[in-house]
Amino acid sequence: MKALGDIMLKHITVLKKETVDGLNIKKNGIYVDATLGGGGHSEAILEQLDSGFLYAFDQDLYAIKRASERLAKYSNFKIIHSNFAYLKEKLNEEGITKIDGILFDLGLSSFQIDDSDRGFSYLVDKPLDMRMNQQQRITAKEIVNTYEFEQLRDIFFIYGEEKNASKIASEIIKRRPLETTFDLVAITDKYNFKQKGHSAKRVFQALRIEVNQELEVLKDALVQSMELLNVGGRMALISFHSLEDRIVKHFFKEYSEIKIPKGLPIISNEVAPLKLITRKAILPTEEELLENKRSHSAKLRVAEKNK
Repeated sequence: MKALGDIMLKHITVLKKETVDGLNIKKNGIYVDATLGGGGHSEAILEQLDSGFLYAFDQDLYAIKRASERLAKYSNFKIIHSNFAYLKEKLNEEGITKIDGILFDLGLSSFQIDDSDRGFSYLVDKPLDMRMNQQQRITAKEIVNTYEFEQLRDIFFIYGEEKNASKIASEIIKRRPLETTFDLVAITDKYNFKQKGHSAKRVFQALRIEVNQELEVLKDALVQSMELLNVGGRMALISFHSLEDRIVKHFFKEYSEIKIPKGLPIISNEVAPLKLITRKAILPTEEELLENKRSHSAKLRVAEKNK
């Protein structure tokens, strides 16, 4: 494993202006960056704060190190080494029960992608890892070598929308043990050689989601975020694949509508918990797409706390 100081990686913040504008920053507000990453969004928030304060979460120690360097000139922030699944718990430990805004950038940071030793990339031959928090136990290697056929098939089909999920799961079991990323790529190449793009893209996405329990954690964090927000506070979420965006979209829809039985002559004065600020997802501009090709699948949605 490379020493942290030896890795020179570049991180470009996605939809930075649109996200921070969407949060409608109050200079004295309390804000949370639930996905610190390279610190670009946090820096943009801190630039707008006066007496306000920012709490930033990340489970990746390397990202924390790099972001700490980037934000060194600011004093009104604290970085919390934790998964955003523990938002309320960790903020309560800081004496914070209400906040004015929170953002989630749900994509992998460039640090994680570009550091080949982390096992997120199917382009280099490295151990199957894919842990965002390297202190956790379970890795992609353990999953491919210990899960039953049905578990692997369902992970690839549901989390990766992989059409050849059954064939790939069956082949993995035949070829065990798998040690490296290329061991897995050899299998996806066998069944996805006609697929547009890399043969392993969907399988690697699915494994990463399973290793880090990303979708279940996201669902819980959305509920926690809504409960933490002050009235008028906003939540902004950037997603990078359809599964994440679907969860965010459905959550916003569920909590921004009042359910009234059809056909009943009822006039309700009830207010929904959330108000949609973005009716449709905000997408990167052509300029941003040219600067950062990794932003091409990014979608930003923003909602405001009503009550």
